Amino acid sequence: MTSPLHHIRLELAREPGKPAGDPESGYDLVVPLHADGRLDPGAARALTEPCRVRRFDRNETVATGQLSHAGREGWILDFPGDGDDQTGFRFGDERFMLGEYVSMKAPDGAMHTFRVAQLRAL
Repeated sequence: MTSPLHHIRLELAREPGKPAGDPESGYDLVVPLHADGRLDPGAARALTEPCRVRRFDRNETVATGQLSHAGREGWILDFPGDGDDQTGFRFGDERFMLGEYVSMKAPDGAMHTFRVAQLRAL
């Protein structure tokens, strides 16, 4: 059975320089999720269109790309251009449920934490 697609909005959580986080900076993902909220790599590979990703800042689209399962390397947020990709830290183990936190590694190696602010089945 194929996992249904979900829209997930990730908003920047608190970090140095942003003690309250930043709900206007983050990512929108369209991905297949298992019932327990985990990403479904088999369903992602079976899609005719790749899983979509939108990076936003000040609620404006900065870049669009795709989320790809990269095997042992995990999940990559692949954006056009060199050096713009993000890596989902342990995305295969994370549960994408409202209020949960996930982390990503930026191209410069810095880790940033995001809160699942919205989740809805498509």
